[in-house]
Amino acid sequence: MTSAARARRVTIADVAREAQTSTASVSYALNGRPGISEATRERVLEVAARLGWSPASAARALAGAGADTIGLVLTKDPRDLSVEPFYMQFIAGVESALTVRSRGLLLEVAADADAEVEAIRRWRGSRRVDGVLLTDLRPHDQRIAVVREAGVPAVAVGDPSAAAGLTTVWTDDAAAMRQAVQHLAALGHRRITRVAAPRRYAYTAIRDEAFDQAARACGLDHDIVRSDLSEDAGAVATRAVLSSPRPPTGLIFDNDIMAVAALTTAHQRGLSVPGDVSIIAWDDSLLCRLVTPGLTALSHDVVALGAEAARRLLDVIDGAEPAVYQEATPMLQIRASTGPAPTEA
Repeated sequence: MTSAARARRVTIADVAREAQTSTASVSYALNGRPGISEATRERVLEVAARLGWSPASAARALAGAGADTIGLVLTKDPRDLSVEPFYMQFIAGVESALTVRSRGLLLEVAADADAEVEAIRRWRGSRRVDGVLLTDLRPHDQRIAVVREAGVPAVAVGDPSAAAGLTTVWTDDAAAMRQAVQHLAALGHRRITRVAAPRRYAYTAIRDEAFDQAARACGLDHDIVRSDLSEDAGAVATRAVLSSPRPPTGLIFDNDIMAVAALTTAHQRGLSVPGDVSIIAWDDSLLCRLVTPGLTALSHDVVALGAEAARRLLDVIDGAEPAVYQEATPMLQIRASTGPAPTEA
């Protein structure tokens, strides 16, 4: 290797090229993860040592001595965030991966999308983070343009169709939604409603389309009601749809908070769950298991999702090329909140 090459920072892409393997295999080897042979692991470690690779090499090049920190900014009402199991689990997963590499997490709660963008620009200008995680992707997301323009390493958590070529960690929401619809159809439900997240999220359109297609394929009457994912929105939507002239007998909610609120609302109206109405939640959580009846829910390992997103961001910081990583599809955990449709429906 020439002196000029030695002066340049060594990335995991360099290690992969020298070891004649993929950047993914290099990541597995350097992080001590399974999935590769011992021979490959030994070769990667030998090459990494010979080239002088170090975990924070790219971050140091980006920000002087390196911040040893990644950033996550969320547009959430702090009151909602404090009770939302998804992000608590996601952040726990992120932290678990960062701890192994002695990195920190800078978390900021923003008022809106513009504030999110401003936070990323501010972090870049002050060199407070080495890279960022982007969640709750939006169509034509401003944040993606900002990280590209500023050269900030980033990983998108969401469907690759909305990630514009960034390294992406995602789950198949369309397949998960089809499971939920087919479960209700198999139980004899003919009228179902989806209580959905706002259209500003990219995943909303994906779930909408899958819901519509699956319901049509099963011959179901179906409708979509918009909400803001809060407890209050779940209760309001439930009261509205159950007060309609021909109320649905099956409800699918875009998160667990709204589904729990729907369960309470149904009970307050004197309705039986699942005798009168069946309820399905997205994002299984402790809440879904503690309420009575337990909520049928689309379950995936959110802690593992957060950990994988953090590991992939560290890889990007270290020079990995953009790639797409699919996590396990959420699977339906059937509990007592779903049952056969009422015979009079």
